[in-house]
Amino acid sequence: MSEGLPGGQSPSAVRQAPLLVTADLPPDIFAWADGLRRAHFPPERNKLKAHVTLFHALPPSVYDELVRLLADLAGSAAPPEARVSGLMKLGKGTALAIDSPDMVELHRVIQDRMHGLMTPQDTQPLRLHITIQNKVTPEEARALQAELGPVLGHRQFRFHGFELFAYEDGLWRPLRSFPFRR
Repeated sequence: MSEGLPGGQSPSAVRQAPLLVTADLPPDIFAWADGLRRAHFPPERNKLKAHVTLFHALPPSVYDELVRLLADLAGSAAPPEARVSGLMKLGKGTALAIDSPDMVELHRVIQDRMHGLMTPQDTQPLRLHITIQNKVTPEEARALQAELGPVLGHRQFRFHGFELFAYEDGLWRPLRSFPFRR
């Protein structure tokens, strides 16, 4: 994803859609998690690649401030350490649980800056995860958890940065990437 807006778009074009922020996964973890998602997510509902959502719907009016904040945080922080620590039960789905105290702290900093502008979902404490199955029956979810649980293991990695998207018609349009200082 480029540092600028795709297709030469102006920032005013972005101000029409809610903004999403994700934590950028390293290529090996992304490929593994995306493979699990493709294998276990109902194909007719799987419109996105594997991802770690930090914010689901920030108002488009915060675009300029959010870009400055993400650039500042990424430019001054080392890539946060993380590990896939197990499975997260979603009721009608399954996710890979992720532990990363440093990413949780960065999320808290962004929450503080966006105070009063977030949806109730984005004000909740962060539970880092990658959804690999959703909108299935509880029985299907439990079956996948029983299958993956014993063989999942723990994977260590570092997040690569933040990614910013615009939510449009149920899809995510990439806007900017903010790599962590290496």
